Amino acid sequence: MNLYEELEWRGLIKDCSSPKIKDLLNNEKITFYIGTDPTGDSLHIGHYSSFLISKRLKKAGHNPILLVGGATGLIGDPKPTAERAMISKEEVAHNIEKLTKQASEVFGFEVVNNFDWCKDINFIDFLRDYGKHFNINYMLNKDIVSRRLDEGITYTEFSYMIIQALDFLHLYESRDCIMQVAGQDQWGNMTAGIELIRKKLGKEAYAFTMPLVTKADGTKFGKSEGKAIWLDRDKTSPYEMYQFLVNSEDSKVIDYLKTLTFLSKEEIEALEEKMKSEPHKREAQKALAAEVVRDLHGEEELQKALRITEVLFRGNITDLNEDEIKDALSTFESSAVAEAQTLCDVLVEAKIASSKREAREWISQGSIQVNGEKVKDPQAIISKEAALFDNKTVIKRGKRNYYVIAQ
Repeated sequence: MNLYEELEWRGLIKDCSSPKIKDLLNNEKITFYIGTDPTGDSLHIGHYSSFLISKRLKKAGHNPILLVGGATGLIGDPKPTAERAMISKEEVAHNIEKLTKQASEVFGFEVVNNFDWCKDINFIDFLRDYGKHFNINYMLNKDIVSRRLDEGITYTEFSYMIIQALDFLHLYESRDCIMQVAGQDQWGNMTAGIELIRKKLGKEAYAFTMPLVTKADGTKFGKSEGKAIWLDRDKTSPYEMYQFLVNSEDSKVIDYLKTLTFLSKEEIEALEEKMKSEPHKREAQKALAAEVVRDLHGEEELQKALRITEVLFRGNITDLNEDEIKDALSTFESSAVAEAQTLCDVLVEAKIASSKREAREWISQGSIQVNGEKVKDPQAIISKEAALFDNKTVIKRGKRNYYVIAQ
């Protein structure tokens, strides 16, 4: 398989601006860019597939540039339903610093900031040099704009398209960057850039998009219990990321292996066969989790995640060191309860058990552990003096159900 065929097999190409892209990817060495706005101080797993495709192109000899939108981040791209809340200049600057460091360390990309070439353009020059090349009807027909017309769209949001097109033009002229790569929701902005380059320079530029990674129900992939899965290990531990991925849906895991790993076609097809014949072993999910955690955080962090997983399933939580316990706690359901109560009352107050009768049954059957020790006395007192650390007590019910109690 050549590069383009592999990208198609992995389901990584949705929109393509020109048939020439196939030849460019397979037979040339080009410079391309991918952009992100600094709306947060870390990339998340939803960004990962987009940045991973850039890594694939880099491995094939192409030159990636990551654009962090210091200018566009101050504006905010149009959302499908409402205007984004403005973030302060100080927060944007902080986020840019963090994202630049993360992208360089994790992906090895060169990073540029569009604020550097946008900050000195005055309003008159912006309208004369760039705005005049955009027909209002053309802009209104863009999907993200047309979807907002009934609710209303501000001039600021409407102008976002022009700034992103300006970015493509600037990189084309200054860096010979002839292609943009992005998620499918950016297609309208990308083609605006191609048009601006054609009108101002009389030259051809290119773009292709990737489908958004979704769950089986069509919602965006990348959140667990409403929390984003961040690439920054201080925001999402490697163990928490491993658990998120190892619990991927059977119906989607093969797609995720294609888009989120460098495993070969043969390796993925072998995992697909194992999933069909022995689904209970969840080998595809384990391979996905291991590949992503290893790529982002390294072999040592992967082994740590595997150790925590094994201890929590088969052993005693007190076999873990304090750092490992803290990583583990990030994935447990947590409740605050009153100090110095009986175990029976704690199970009910924390909504672990639905009633005192159910709590007593679990305790008498030996189904409850407190900080790694089986407790059979419903009247045993749970107090912060006996907490595992930081006034937190860990309760385990059965083989896999863990809860954190804070007093």
